[in-house]
Amino acid sequence: MADQRTSADGGMATSYGFRDVADGEKQPLVNEVFHKVAKRYDIMNDVMSAGLHRVWKDAMVAALNPRKSSDYRTLDVAGGTGDIAFRIVEASGRLAHATVLDINGSMLGVGAERAEKKGLNPNLTFVEANAEDLPFEANSFDAYTIAFGIRNVPHIDKALSEAHRVLKRGGRLLVLEFSEVDMPLLDTFYDQWSFKAIPQFGKMITGDAEPYQYLVESIRKFPNQENFAAMIRKAGFARVTYTNYTGGIAALHSGWKI
Repeated sequence: MADQRTSADGGMATSYGFRDVADGEKQPLVNEVFHKVAKRYDIMNDVMSAGLHRVWKDAMVAALNPRKSSDYRTLDVAGGTGDIAFRIVEASGRLAHATVLDINGSMLGVGAERAEKKGLNPNLTFVEANAEDLPFEANSFDAYTIAFGIRNVPHIDKALSEAHRVLKRGGRLLVLEFSEVDMPLLDTFYDQWSFKAIPQFGKMITGDAEPYQYLVESIRKFPNQENFAAMIRKAGFARVTYTNYTGGIAALHSGWKI
């Protein structure tokens, strides 16, 4: 499926899965997907990753190693249900503050309910906004995280530029995303799992296979590790690296604003 992937020069803005759409059409279509799956988002991630997303997210927050300080501020984008933000707050000893930003109000609603149950509301702010046009001043955050969300942003270059703008000097970008499998046999199995099993599981869980079909296709359209790293560098980040998880099924990308 590697030949389906877009390059570092872009292409995701006019790609709704394998379907070509006009610039401006993708965001409403993606919004509808997440309105449909919001209540079952964690189940969706369990299905798509065979539960491994939990391990990968723990590894992402361990790599971030948030400071145990009330002055530490993080922005988690496309993180409506709170998975990453909750982990960051807990890792900081419940001292850090996390702003959870999502363009989808349904996802944010789920996150706010979960935060209340966990008693984390004092450490969290939920904001409905677009990753391509962040409603924050420059140099506002110590860290910017986004997990399994960047491929759903139409203009990824704009989102990365905004990430660079709102980070403080010395701030860190961490992007966790499904990526290109680099292990023989695993790639064949993963293709079969993605295109044959995941949409059917999605239909059983939610009654609708279409959102899952889009999500697995969007993974195959997303730039591979090297091309996405190039996009991060182009946005102005330094010391850009990535770490593959589970043979490249997912990858954690890191960059610094210096």
